[in-house]
Amino acid sequence: MNKILTVNEYTPDYIVTPGEVLEDHLEHAGLSQASLAERTGLSKKTINEIVKAKSAITAETALKFERTLGYPAHFWSNLERQYQEDKTRFDDKKRLEKDLHWLDIFPVKEMIKYNWIEPNKEKTKQLATLLQFFAVASPVQWETIWNRDLQAAFRKKESTQKDIAIISAWMRRGEIEAQEQQCTKFDKQKFQNSLDKIRKLTLEDDPDVFIPKLKEICANAGVAIVFVPAIKNLGIYGATRWVNEKYIMQLSMYGKSNDQMWFTIFHEACHIIYHSRNELYIEGKGLDNDKEKEADIFASYSLIPQDELSQFLSYSSTPTIPQIKRFAASIGIAHGIVVGRLQHDRIIPRSWGNDLKVWYEWEKN
Repeated sequence: MNKILTVNEYTPDYIVTPGEVLEDHLEHAGLSQASLAERTGLSKKTINEIVKAKSAITAETALKFERTLGYPAHFWSNLERQYQEDKTRFDDKKRLEKDLHWLDIFPVKEMIKYNWIEPNKEKTKQLATLLQFFAVASPVQWETIWNRDLQAAFRKKESTQKDIAIISAWMRRGEIEAQEQQCTKFDKQKFQNSLDKIRKLTLEDDPDVFIPKLKEICANAGVAIVFVPAIKNLGIYGATRWVNEKYIMQLSMYGKSNDQMWFTIFHEACHIIYHSRNELYIEGKGLDNDKEKEADIFASYSLIPQDELSQFLSYSSTPTIPQIKRFAASIGIAHGIVVGRLQHDRIIPRSWGNDLKVWYEWEKN
């Protein structure tokens, strides 16, 4: 479920100071600044500095104004509080105007399309919603957090800031959705033992059926699974990281077919079971390293045991559709997963057997 916190926020183009309001009240009461100073016991300089917005109205001063001008202390205190807030927002808007180019590197239109952020015609406010999405105060903090972590995950792969921005937006959405999932304390052995149950879910074609079961199984072992649409130029199948005392396994459905989806799930499961929780793991094109290769092998063998596959291929080096179906049924796996494995191993061409796969599409909002 997509949830967006909307704050009705008024950002003025000009600011009314408490001193201007004070001047109006003095004129209405027929008092001069000197007279008010005498009545309150404050110096003429203090009153003049309040009028010119060089000094703030303190709680003590607000109480003195209440006794001399007839308006309650909270009226004056609220004037000062609102002025300081408006001034801060006004100054912040000026700072944001210097960072508007930041909007160009993020997939803002797609983030709006998927209801990750609210649209706003005013660019400074759009930038503010983007910062709020990432839960950072400024682009500097985004650089510190996301650029650092993602560059480390890519290692030697050359990545532009736009690449990092796209991936960070996708991953941040995963974090937000994972926060809504209740998980037990992470138990590696329990998660490993649950892989047989997860494997059996491959036989179910309907996502409305298998996704809730998948999430429940994983949540009971301390793993939050989230499905987040693959935005344009993402190029990532899945990612795994340790956040707030639980694992997040994030899937993009980038491949759109059930064989790729289940392969990614077991690939990410390998990272959770065998690799350090202190690293971010990303599965995508051009991101090969020893741990990613190890995860690929784990996923392949977990879904289709190598000895079972070797025995099957010993009967026919080029299996037929009926043979593939019988083999898949004998090992309790979806037909499309067998097709995907045979295509990957170049036993059958990529164009052959795809009718046995299940294909998924994200619903348009």
